Amino acid sequence: MQPVEPIMVIELFPQERKQLVELFSQLEAEDWERATICPGWTVKDIGLHLLGDDIGYLSGKRDHFSNPFFRDKDMHEWANLVTNINEANELWVKALTRVSPRLLSDLLAWTGQQFYDYVRSQDQMAMGGVVSWAGPDPAPVWLDTAREYTERWLHQQQIRDAVGRPGFKERRFFHPVLDTFVRALPYTYRDIPVSDMTVVKFVVTGDAGDTWYLVGNENKWSLSKSVEYPPNTTVSMDQETCWRLFTKGISKKQAKAQTTIEGDHQPGEKLLETVSIIA
Repeated sequence: MQPVEPIMVIELFPQERKQLVELFSQLEAEDWERATICPGWTVKDIGLHLLGDDIGYLSGKRDHFSNPFFRDKDMHEWANLVTNINEANELWVKALTRVSPRLLSDLLAWTGQQFYDYVRSQDQMAMGGVVSWAGPDPAPVWLDTAREYTERWLHQQQIRDAVGRPGFKERRFFHPVLDTFVRALPYTYRDIPVSDMTVVKFVVTGDAGDTWYLVGNENKWSLSKSVEYPPNTTVSMDQETCWRLFTKGISKKQAKAQTTIEGDHQPGEKLLETVSIIA
C-alpha cells in the first residue's frame, strides 16, 4: 500500500486572500446583502466570519491567548462543540455589523498577511492539536493548516455562489481541499466493523479529482493512494458533489443521486455520511 502524503498548502494562502479581496472589490452594494447558503448570513456576514477566523487563529495559536468565551464551555462532546462554536460565530458577526465593506476588505488583507507569516514559520511536520472531524487524537500541524485552508476556500465558494461569480477552482487550489476532506474518512468509518483488507475505492471525477482507498485492516481504517487488493466497494462522484456533501452543502439524498456505488453498498453508503467541517 502507498500511504497518503502530507498536504502542504502554505503557499496557497496569499492567493486565497488575493482572490477574495479582488472578488470583494467587484461587488455592488446590494451584493453584500445577498443571502448565502449559511442560514441567516449574508455575503458580508461570511466576510466578517472569515475575519474572525484569522483573528481567532492568530490570537490563539500565535499569541497563546485563551478565548474567555470558551473557558467554561464543554468542548469535548461533538454536539456541544458545534453549538458553542456556532454561538461564538454568531456573536462575532453581530458585533461587527457596523464595519463597512471597504474596511472589512482592508482588514482581511492585513490579517491574511499576518496569518500567512505565522503559518509559514511553523514546522508543518510537528504534532499539533486535534482536527476534530478527523478524530480525537492530536494531528500533525500540516493537517491543521490544511483544515484552515479548506475553511477559507469553502467560505469563498459560498460567497461566489451567492453573487454568481464562480472561480478559485483551478486544480492547484481545489485538489488540496478534496485531499484534506477525505482525511475524515477513517474517522467516519470508525464504527464499521473491520475485516482484514476490506477496501473502499473512492473516485472523485473532474479536473481537481483523484482516487483514494480506504483500507480496513487489523481492526482499524486507514487511507491509501494505492493498494494491491481489488476493492470491495467503489464509490464515484464528481468534484462538485464531493465538496458540497462533505461540508453539508447538500444532503446525503441529493449526493446519492449523483453518486455511483459498485460492489458492497453498505460501506459505500457510509461514505455519504462524511462531514469534513465542524457542523
